[in-house]
Amino acid sequence: MSELDQMYQQIILDASRERHGEGHIDDAQGESFQVNTTCGDQTTMQVRLSQDGTRLEKVAWDGDGCSISQASLSIMHDLVEGKSVAEVDELVAAFRDMMDQRGEELDDDMADLLDDAAAFQGVSKFPMRIKCALLGWMALRDATDQAIARQQN
Repeated sequence: MSELDQMYQQIILDASRERHGEGHIDDAQGESFQVNTTCGDQTTMQVRLSQDGTRLEKVAWDGDGCSISQASLSIMHDLVEGKSVAEVDELVAAFRDMMDQRGEELDDDMADLLDDAAAFQGVSKFPMRIKCALLGWMALRDATDQAIARQQN
């Protein structure tokens, strides 16, 4: 295992233990429950938008599952909370693209954009684990879409 792989593995293990963003939002505008039917990992994602609807003001999640899914949720939380909806869309697309690349080397721009989430590059080599890493990101996308629709009505 290379030093880079070891560092990425340590980032994932640390994030799965620390669980940033775990909790509940009383006045959430969007909520999504997602389950990985392959392994049973699950999460409930809640979001609250800024008053003008352009930013994710608050993001919280609750979940149970493997270290990959829990670490992905924790790192995702740190990346997206406070960001504009457009920035979050870009991050979700970049993470999804990384998972689709099946372990190929990330270019510097994508690695910079994803920050600690780039640690999941190695996970993308294992199709059974990709769903674990994507679980929270799919929940975030769904919860954000619900919040936007709710605010527009």
